[in-house]
Amino acid sequence: MNKRITISNANFSDNKLLLHASESINGLIPTKQILVDSKQYSFVYLMEYLEGYTYIDIPEPIWPLLKETLTKRIPVWIHYNDEELELTNFNEELEDVINNIRGNSNYGEEMVTKVEENF
Repeated sequence: MNKRITISNANFSDNKLLLHASESINGLIPTKQILVDSKQYSFVYLMEYLEGYTYIDIPEPIWPLLKETLTKRIPVWIHYNDEELELTNFNEELEDVINNIRGNSNYGEEMVTKVEENF
């Protein structure tokens, strides 16, 4: 069964970006893939789990922090209580996705505009 975890809070700590999850991330395995939810204006980091996938939604309010991770090459981690897990290949994947979205109407005009304004 697939599930979603939406990130509503993030901060920099110990030279990494911590995305604060609202539930346990125990057992999640990074896939090194980022998808796009152009209806919710969100980047989605894909994680594997025993029963399917978990989608880590990173909505537009978090994007300014993502921009900083790209420019400074800061690693991105997901955090819940005392659990932490690096989202491997995050910056490289995000960069590829952003470059693909720019000027690409397949993602919808508003998504393209938001990405171009933020990145």
